[in-house]
Amino acid sequence: MMDKEILKLVGTRIRALRKERGLSQEALGEKGGFHFSYIGQIERGEKNVSLLNLHKIAESLEVNLIQLFAYLNEEFMVTSAESDILDIVGMLRDANDEKIRVAKNVLKELL
Repeated sequence: MMDKEILKLVGTRIRALRKERGLSQEALGEKGGFHFSYIGQIERGEKNVSLLNLHKIAESLEVNLIQLFAYLNEEFMVTSAESDILDIVGMLRDANDEKIRVAKNVLKELL
């Protein structure tokens, strides 16, 4: 695998995790102490980010460092179903406890 491909895969994974959490590049940058343009360069595979900065990004995304490499050996493509799931997760993150319980019960009935 070429260096550029690895950078793009990790960047794509960071972008997916960021969007899953409903964060903008600016918000992620603020949480990790980075400029939003640096986050964009990482996500596009333009920057060879250091391990220490990857650790800060993982902490800002509230994931383990290893989760940034979850798609290292496979191409990451977001299907429409995965996109819908990400939207649902984002809505649940913003909901209060009562609404989360109601959503869980609705899903149990549907599935």
